[in-house]
Amino acid sequence: MSTRTRPVKKTEAAPASDPPDPRGTPGTPGTRNTAVLLALTAVTNLADGIIKIALPVLATGITDSPGQVAAVALALTLPWLLVSLPAGVLADRADRRRLLWLAGGIRLLAIGWLIQTVTSDSTTIGTLAAVGAVLGTAEVIAQTSETALIPALVPRAERERANAWIAGVETAANEFCGPMIGGLLLTAGTGIALGSTWVAYLAAALLLLLLTGRFRAVRTTKDEAPTEPGTGTGTGTETGTGTGTAPRTGRAPRAREFTEGLRYLWHHRLLRTTTLILTVLGASWGAWLALMPLVAKETMGLDARQYGIVLSALGVGGLAGTLAVTRINRLLGRRWAMFADLLGTLAMMAVPVLTTQVWAVATAAFLGGMGGTLWTVNSRLIAQNTVPDALMGRYSSAARLIGWGGMPIGAGLIGVLAEAFGTRVAFLVFAAAVAATIPPFLRIVTTDELRKSA
Repeated sequence: MSTRTRPVKKTEAAPASDPPDPRGTPGTPGTRNTAVLLALTAVTNLADGIIKIALPVLATGITDSPGQVAAVALALTLPWLLVSLPAGVLADRADRRRLLWLAGGIRLLAIGWLIQTVTSDSTTIGTLAAVGAVLGTAEVIAQTSETALIPALVPRAERERANAWIAGVETAANEFCGPMIGGLLLTAGTGIALGSTWVAYLAAALLLLLLTGRFRAVRTTKDEAPTEPGTGTGTGTETGTGTGTAPRTGRAPRAREFTEGLRYLWHHRLLRTTTLILTVLGASWGAWLALMPLVAKETMGLDARQYGIVLSALGVGGLAGTLAVTRINRLLGRRWAMFADLLGTLAMMAVPVLTTQVWAVATAAFLGGMGGTLWTVNSRLIAQNTVPDALMGRYSSAARLIGWGGMPIGAGLIGVLAEAFGTRVAFLVFAAAVAATIPPFLRIVTTDELRKSA
């Protein structure tokens, strides 16, 4: 492929690295913003973790069909396929904090409706699926907007630590504390569990008032987003780093805005490869989360509290990954830290094929959670150090459309496979898919490629 598709005008290029930024100095708004983002991540993901266990458990109380239980999980993740691109355009065009408020309002309305159906004993699988779809849409808007905010609020030199803590808090709250607390709250009463979730989402909306600074994207490309990193088309520089900062004088046509992030991602070999691998990993996680509640109840004989503890092993692993990511990156390198996620996810999917012993399933979940955090921290760093700020929302939504879009596909597919062939065969199919990602990872995600995005 040609490294240059057309000549570009000489512009005054900005330095390759971030200019001195006082936001990382203790006591400055940047430090405060980082703390607020950590608190916001903790509260929202705690609520998300409770919902993650509450909706499937409510579904298992209505039906024993693997397909219908999986459909509820599918509804929760399907919005990543349907609304990711519009959410990315919004994140690059609108005030990102206001988008977080919008997502919070949607969550409050959805949980309020679910509480009403539960108290009136009128909850159905359709109700759970609808609530899951609405909450999933809010999650897409919120996570796309928050991810796009981080590069604007955190200096480049401090992003590894900030991303490590944000990813760790996200995993610990979503996969560990949330499910465990959710299981306990469900034992006390469904209304108590859902009411606590509503209060958590309200608290998250109030935390946004503490953020200070710039919440809109800085226009850094001249006319449109780059169609190919390294081509000099629209970056404002000829270095091909994808970090040009020439002033933007116009906007791409509306139809092109929805695909700018996709085009940037697709023409960047490293980002494209890691995102496609994440599609398989995300599908496997979606499949595991969709089917495991029924396996835990019907095969393993666990109640909601016990299943919450097993599910929390994911979060314990994620927390371990948070504490270890910097050291692992130094000792093994970013490449092998990311490779650990392939092995952890493979263990998650393979162990239920071999045994349903609680300790074995929980151990595999721990390894998957730890690997997931190592991948998340490093992949976010790669993107934040590579993608222009004006494109961050659309790139993030495109990456999640492809990567996280695998989750609803996995949730739906494993339900079909389990209905037709049984749960062991269903898990085996996904284990084989994860194993198939190892050769392309080793071939393309090399140390030299990763060093370019450091």
